[in-house]
Amino acid sequence: MTIREDFLTTARIALDLLRHQKVTENWEKPSALPEFGVSGLAGHIGYQALPVPSMISAPLGDEPVVGLMEHYARANWTEQDVDSEFHSRIRAGGEKIAEEGQDALCDRFEQTLDELAKTLPDLDDRPVRMPHWGPWAVSLDDYLVTRLMEFVVHSDDLAVSVGVDTPEFPRHVNETVIDLLTRMSLNRHKAVDLVRALSRKERAPQDITAF
Repeated sequence: MTIREDFLTTARIALDLLRHQKVTENWEKPSALPEFGVSGLAGHIGYQALPVPSMISAPLGDEPVVGLMEHYARANWTEQDVDSEFHSRIRAGGEKIAEEGQDALCDRFEQTLDELAKTLPDLDDRPVRMPHWGPWAVSLDDYLVTRLMEFVVHSDDLAVSVGVDTPEFPRHVNETVIDLLTRMSLNRHKAVDLVRALSRKERAPQDITAF
């Protein structure tokens, strides 16, 4: 499986969750995330795919192309608290995407995936960027790795929020996401803490979270 196929598969699993009746019933309620409603969280999940068609059709820029971990180091969102301007903007963006309702969001999400199923497979691994990041880009395939992480993490958030089982993702998707989260965690914790958390329950630290 390629990262392009993994992205489309993972996105469709997330879409199935967004269509769940329990999401419908809890649409206007708070989510498991501080300051985030269920509707806004659903909108944020949809946002992991919705901008991709415009990103891959945009002219190539002259920004430097950086690797995945350098991207996260520059973005620095993992160090900002829930009330920061960055996270407030993320929540507002999710709510705006979801403001037309669950059905409209899901239909738009599905149409985007149908379009990407035609365009992604044969596309070069070109640089892509989002304006709010700052003056740099990442390769398309690296960007899709970041979207896998967002889909998997936030699908769990949404499932917990509405009281349903977290979706099962393919093992290779989980391997990609856990690899990324582990590398991000190493930016915040000592290596020995991760080793102990994974191998020695009697010495495992309480926190090895990536963000």
